[in-house]
Amino acid sequence: MAGFVQIIEYRTSKPDEIAALMEEFRAKREADADGAAPVRGLTCADRDDPGRYFAIVEFNSYEEAMANSQRPDTTEMSERMMELCDGPGTFYNLDLLDRMDYS
Repeated sequence: MAGFVQIIEYRTSKPDEIAALMEEFRAKREADADGAAPVRGLTCADRDDPGRYFAIVEFNSYEEAMANSQRPDTTEMSERMMELCDGPGTFYNLDLLDRMDYS
């Protein structure tokens, strides 16, 4: 199985603003329909540590993820997101080895 996942761990007191930013980014990227883009994205809140969040973004490949990272709109969105965070984010870059879908 090929694929790549990036996890962004961050803290924020403005989760609704980050959610709106992410939705704006997704809608614009879908409307433009050009270049590398994520396959799917998840946003998760840590139940045991309020204010701690994870953005989990899946790509078809590492190369597509890196091409996505180089896009000006991705850079702008990332900078805007970090302005809404309470400190720097932590990035994890993971090769996707397997995915199991349950019904």
